[in-house]
Amino acid sequence: MTGTDRYIAYLRLLPGQAKLPQPRTDYLLSPTETIVLGRHIRCQIVLDPSIYRSVSRRHAEIRPAANLENPDGTQFWQVCDLESSNGTYLNGLRLQGCQVLRVGDRITLGQNGPEFEFHYQPSSEFHPSPSAVLSSALEQDLAYPTGPPPLRPGSRQPTDSVSLTQLFPILSTGRELAQKAYLLPAIITILFVVSLFLAIGNPAIFNLLLAAYLACAAYYFIYQLCGKRKPWWLLLTTGAITAALLVSPILDLFVFIFHRLLPGDLSNTTPQTNFGILLVKMFFGAGLMEELLKALPVLLFYWLGMVLKSPLRRQIGVWEPLDGILLGAASAVGFSLMETLGVYIPETYQSSLTAGQDAAQLAGLQLLIPRILGLVAGHMAYSGYLGYFIGLSALRRRQRKLILGVGYLTAALLHTLWNAAGILSPVFLAFIGGLSYAFLGAAILKARALSPTRSQNFATRFYQ
Repeated sequence: MTGTDRYIAYLRLLPGQAKLPQPRTDYLLSPTETIVLGRHIRCQIVLDPSIYRSVSRRHAEIRPAANLENPDGTQFWQVCDLESSNGTYLNGLRLQGCQVLRVGDRITLGQNGPEFEFHYQPSSEFHPSPSAVLSSALEQDLAYPTGPPPLRPGSRQPTDSVSLTQLFPILSTGRELAQKAYLLPAIITILFVVSLFLAIGNPAIFNLLLAAYLACAAYYFIYQLCGKRKPWWLLLTTGAITAALLVSPILDLFVFIFHRLLPGDLSNTTPQTNFGILLVKMFFGAGLMEELLKALPVLLFYWLGMVLKSPLRRQIGVWEPLDGILLGAASAVGFSLMETLGVYIPETYQSSLTAGQDAAQLAGLQLLIPRILGLVAGHMAYSGYLGYFIGLSALRRRQRKLILGVGYLTAALLHTLWNAAGILSPVFLAFIGGLSYAFLGAAILKARALSPTRSQNFATRFYQ
């Protein structure tokens, strides 16, 4: 070993219960890139799904550990589980989160899945196997020491060379931008910003664009948390159907049933109305009525999924709780946009006209922003929560009535408490908002655990 030796870090796929395509396979690591192991073709280390059935599409990753270095400047590496279905094991123990690697550590994907051994050694002593491959396609650059090895200070020789892809990163990472760098959301944001500039001077168009962007951002947050893909056109259609219901005779029918036949008439309520009476009116006139109205598109697609033929039935149907949450939240977006822009903003504008047109427009804008931003703890929370139960009823059909009843009443109660909380105090309003989001968040986590397609779903990881 010489002072000018470069060091190679690599994973070695070990023989196990499954048959290996080669007697020995070494995967060279890069000192700058994250290496994902899984069955998906876009992973850096792709495992054959016909052989390694316990491996998730994106199972685990190996990455340089930030802000961790040896005294001689060498880096550490760490392995992280990517919420895989069957878990990642380090030296026989199930991995929770991330763990720093040491030379000789064994990484197993699932209890009986493929096993890798982490190694490093000087390049002069490294003899690659016939099947050795670079796990990264960046520059075929060899990795430097990556565990906490007993190296001599100065054993790594720095280099002053710089490559073309280092000077122009887009030449090497351009293909991954859309997946890893939130390229599409950034482009959509830019388009909305340009549109907002063009709409200055036209309050109605400006408010519509701003409300649409904030609603899309709120929904994207929920979509990422759910981690299951649904066609964008289906989500837009769901919101559009709900918005159309608010200007259709169906709304009049709902008002007649919940406001006239049932004690949900809110027209004669005042700040002096008894709080108990107000809760009853809100429960029937807002909670039960609006949550059922928003659930209609979800129930429609639930039915269509049962009667249509594949593959369309699988795309639009509600087959599990995640489907219900995604469609329920999309329905809430359509409801909230129509209610805010069609009812509350015009009412606020008219009531503020006595102070001047500019003041009235400002008052409408001040109402629009918190109403739309509050979707994640408001309409999307209630409707997404009810959607969870609609999807759960598809998995547990024998107890469908109980499931739907509990979900409907709970969503309506949360809605009622939010509507009535503002009368008591802003603190209570914030508490109910946080509680509503907590209910939705818990439903999303449970839905992800129950998902029949869990191994194919994606999920947001906030530690990156």
